Amino acid sequence: MKSVSIDDTGGMGPLVARLNRGGQRLRQADRARPWVLDVTLVVLVVAMFCLPDLLPEGGQDDHDGPRKLILALTQLPLAATLALQAGLVLPLLWRRRKPLMTFGAIAAVFVLQWSLGAGLRADIALFIALYSLALHGGLRQLPWAGAVMAGAMVLAALRVSSSVSVWDALFFLFSTATAALALGLVIRFRRAQLAGLRERAARLEVERDQRSRLATATERARVAREMHDIVGHNLAVIVSLADAGAYASDTAPERGKEALNLIGDTGRQALGELRRVLGVLREAADTPPAGPPLSPQPGIRDVEMLCAGVRAAGPRVVYRTAGDIDALDTGVQLTAYRIVQEALTNTLKHAGADAQVTLSIAVEKSHLEIRVQDTGSPGGPPAPRNEEGHGLVGMRERAALYGGIVSAGPSGEGGWSVEVTLDLTPQGGDR
Repeated sequence: MKSVSIDDTGGMGPLVARLNRGGQRLRQADRARPWVLDVTLVVLVVAMFCLPDLLPEGGQDDHDGPRKLILALTQLPLAATLALQAGLVLPLLWRRRKPLMTFGAIAAVFVLQWSLGAGLRADIALFIALYSLALHGGLRQLPWAGAVMAGAMVLAALRVSSSVSVWDALFFLFSTATAALALGLVIRFRRAQLAGLRERAARLEVERDQRSRLATATERARVAREMHDIVGHNLAVIVSLADAGAYASDTAPERGKEALNLIGDTGRQALGELRRVLGVLREAADTPPAGPPLSPQPGIRDVEMLCAGVRAAGPRVVYRTAGDIDALDTGVQLTAYRIVQEALTNTLKHAGADAQVTLSIAVEKSHLEIRVQDTGSPGGPPAPRNEEGHGLVGMRERAALYGGIVSAGPSGEGGWSVEVTLDLTPQGGDR
């Protein structure tokens, strides 16, 4: 037996899709030429509800309704019938642009017609006008329109009371009016809901683009900080070594050769760090790297090597640690390493090769304390240091990731001190 698969919509999926596409095309055509739909509605009402009342014996045979009801209604002349039909139907041309005015005009003609005791099939226009008012008009207008509609319905029910029970007539008329009002409100609320969903989707798309741009800017800032730390520090060391090598080349050639070797080592280290930082920007992240694996992010364990490179450039560095340094997570260690690197770079730039630097990193309960203090250039004037330079700004940005505080300023005669406190309390933990 051949199996037949049925989708979740009971086989109606393609039909629903075609109806949706048809509805979209109709809405697009209506937005382009809104008068076409209004004229089409008027033509349909005239053909279905006006012409039968104009035909010979229209509405008076036994097949059109109870004979007692037909005899109870007044038969108007043709001219009066045409005038009343025009008054009921033609205002529908403005039902969407002027819904309240349309409803008022049709209700007035409806009341006049039933005051004369005449009944017309074109009275359906009043229910269409009520539907249009609920769909396109103001919600505050509906109570007044409901009161007018109730009065008109009561008048019509009283006029046919000789052949139909007033309560039966009122039930039928009020049910029809309620259906027209409810249909208009349901479509109105549905359209409002869809418009809200479209607006929310557009807003979410804008927010997504904003988040993407913010993430891009954040990543650029992070890479810029890394590049500044790597290039700035290593270039400062290389410049200092080059100057020392040039000075020693005449008096102690072996020291000049040693300086050149240190310059090469520092340059290779800088290239390795640059390769690691730029590696995260590769688009093809899933392809295996062609070269050797990237080295891990530097941490506090690498500070000693950093100090050794600075010592090779001239300054005397005294480095001390306290507390369980190895227990710190990699993010904190990278932040501490970059802060120390920036502070030592500033020492090379401003204090010179003859300075003495005291560096301490200590873990105290829930805080990490970093202190870098130099003596400045011995015997020389204090070198000016810009507190708002990119280096200190980068320190503050890195420390802010861990609720840290950075303070920097002169220390002693010509010296400079940088003190940083990082909060090691996990987010959401007790403080």
